[in-house]
Amino acid sequence: MRKIFLILFISITQFLFAGNDSYIKITVAKDGSGDFTSIQKAINSIRDLGPAEALVFIKSGTYNEKVVIPSSKHKITLEGENKDNTTITNNDFSGKPDSFNEKMTTFNSYTLLVMGDDVKISNVTIQNSSCNEGQAVSLHVEGDRFVIKNSNILGCQDTVYSATNHSRQYFENCYIEGTTDFIFGQATVIFKNCTIKSLADSYITAAATEADRHYGFVFFDCKLIAKEGITKVYLGRPWRPYAKTVFINTEMGKHILPEGWNPWNGDKMFPDKEKTAYYAEFGSKDEGGNISKRVSWSHQLTKKDLKNYTLEKILDDWNPNK
Repeated sequence: MRKIFLILFISITQFLFAGNDSYIKITVAKDGSGDFTSIQKAINSIRDLGPAEALVFIKSGTYNEKVVIPSSKHKITLEGENKDNTTITNNDFSGKPDSFNEKMTTFNSYTLLVMGDDVKISNVTIQNSSCNEGQAVSLHVEGDRFVIKNSNILGCQDTVYSATNHSRQYFENCYIEGTTDFIFGQATVIFKNCTIKSLADSYITAAATEADRHYGFVFFDCKLIAKEGITKVYLGRPWRPYAKTVFINTEMGKHILPEGWNPWNGDKMFPDKEKTAYYAEFGSKDEGGNISKRVSWSHQLTKKDLKNYTLEKILDDWNPNK
């Protein structure tokens, strides 16, 4: 009988944990009033491959950390107290000597690295404070089903690295700023209601979508703005031959160049990328949204085409809002 009750208890526990409620809540506070003063220590304390969401609540403060969520730490939620006062910041960059006196690369310059699946982030600022020293990633995401909402992502070159072919990512109501290629990578990503600020005359996106993927970066209802004096910005250039980037119903400031897109000439390893890249728009608005002089190899979607640009189709039946 005792064995039956034990089995029932375990089954009920697993059922409860299968829901959306977190099974553990950890508070991080700089002043020592929480469970930890370090975000990384809080993440390290969470059980590997836990049964449900683990919520890490981060009180307002500036956390000078280089944070990693490894692949063994899935279903973690980082929730800040206030997006403008809860900051994770670091200043690594490509070429900077690491602790072994070896030069860092773009790919380990991150402030926050997300390798685990089903990670959610909200109400925080993620910053790489290095600027004009080399590529300096703020947010590097490799995990699948990643969601970030109501957050600021600050940097210069290579601010957001949406990495890996298998990764699906969703950004909503975020502010993202940078200089060159500051949204880049191989992942399938939706940006919804985001404000994207260019800090230099350069390129916003550098997708590296692989040939077997139907979607790369898709922007819905976003706003493209620029620092004062910035007047020559491209929507994107292809990092790899099958780059895919689409802007739908996006406000584009006058800093966006009339041609819109750049072919990335001079890449000897991957020449003529404009022949295979897919760049498209629908309903672009304001001065930068004038499509009359767009490059001939870009596309303008029709209303009929929009049926292929739903969350379900882009994200392969994953709903990031559940």
